[in-house]
Amino acid sequence: MSDTAVPEAPAAPAPRGTETFTDRLRRPRTYAVLIGSLLLLVLPFYLDRFWLQAGLFAMAAAIGAIGLNMLTGATGQLSMGHAFFLAVGAYSYCILAGESSTGDGHALTGLGLPTWLAAILAVLIAGAAGGVFSPIAGRLRGAYLGIATLALIFIGQHVLFNASSLTGGYNGRAVPPLSLFGFTFDDTELVVAAVPFGASEKLWYVGLAALLLSALFARGILRGRPGRAMNAIRDHRIAAGVMGVPVARYRAGVFVLSSMYAGLAGVLLALVFQRTVPEYFGMILSLEYLAMIVIGGLGSVAGAVVGAFFVSLLPQVLNHYSDSLPLVSAPGTGGLAPGEASRYLYGAAVVAVVLFLPGGLARLGIALPRVTRPKKSGEKK
Repeated sequence: MSDTAVPEAPAAPAPRGTETFTDRLRRPRTYAVLIGSLLLLVLPFYLDRFWLQAGLFAMAAAIGAIGLNMLTGATGQLSMGHAFFLAVGAYSYCILAGESSTGDGHALTGLGLPTWLAAILAVLIAGAAGGVFSPIAGRLRGAYLGIATLALIFIGQHVLFNASSLTGGYNGRAVPPLSLFGFTFDDTELVVAAVPFGASEKLWYVGLAALLLSALFARGILRGRPGRAMNAIRDHRIAAGVMGVPVARYRAGVFVLSSMYAGLAGVLLALVFQRTVPEYFGMILSLEYLAMIVIGGLGSVAGAVVGAFFVSLLPQVLNHYSDSLPLVSAPGTGGLAPGEASRYLYGAAVVAVVLFLPGGLARLGIALPRVTRPKKSGEKK
C-alpha cells in the first residue's frame, strides 16, 4: 500500500434549514446589511437639512408603498385612493394631538392627546376608514375597485377643503411635534458629538425604526401562509376559493392593512412637513404611489422601498440641482420645472419597466444574491 495520504474532501456547507448563527453571519448579504445599517445610523452627523428631509420623505413614501404593494402587487387589487388614507392618518394626528385654537379666521378643533398616543390612534383610524370601505374592496376587483377607490379622493378633497374646523381649510393646520418618553422631536437644538441635532436629525431615527418594522412585518406576511393565499387570489381567484381560501375576507383584510400602512406614512409625512396642506393629498399622489410599486417591483417589499426612493427623491434632486442640469430650470423661470421633468422621467421608467423589466428594479440585483450551497455528488438538481 502507498504511504501517500489521501486528502479529505471538503465538508459541504450545512443546508439552509440547519445553518447556525455563525454561518448566517458569514453571508455576504449579512455584511452588506450591517454596513448599510451603520451608514444609515451615522448619516445625520454628516448630511445637511435638505438631504435629511428628502430621506425622511422617502422613508414615509416607502412605508406607504409597502402597504399598497401588499394590496396591488401581492393580492392583485388595484387601488387609486391611497392618498385618501395618507390624509386620514396625517389629519387625524393633527386633530388628536393639537390643541383647540383660533387662527386664519376660524376655530380649530383639537383634543390635546399625548402625541405618541395620537400617532397610534391615527394609524388605527386610517385602518378603520379602510374597514368601512373593505366590504366593497372584498367584492370588487381590477378596474372596478380602482374606480371605486378613486371616489375616495374626491370625497377626501371635499372634506379637507370644507371642514375648516378640523382641517384648517385651504391653509391646512400646523402639526404638533412628536414627544416620546419626555423627548420632543422639534427644532430645539440638541448637541450630540459636537453636531447640533434639530427636528430632521431626531426624526431620522424615528423614520428608520418605522420603516424597518413595517418592512419586516410585511416580509413576514408575504413569506408566510397569508402571503401564499394572497398570491393565489391574485393569480387565480376561483382556484383559490376552491382550495378553501376565503377570498372576500382576505381582500377586505389586506385593504385594511394597506390603509394602516398609509396612515402611518401620513403621520410621518405630517411630522416631516410640520404642516398639512389639502392639495398635497390628491390624485397625483395616488398615481405616484402606483408608479413606485410598478418601478420597484410588484409584490416585493424591497421593490416597494426602491421604487419609493426613486420616485420621491427624483423631483427633489432635480429641484436642488436645477441650476446645473440641462433642460431643467427653477420653478417660475419659464423652462421645464423640476416637478414636470421628474414626472416625465418616472413615467418613462414605468414604460421601460413594463416592457423590458417586468419584475421592476428589485430584479436588477440591488441586494446581494444569496450564496447557494454546492450540490453534493449524486444529489438531484
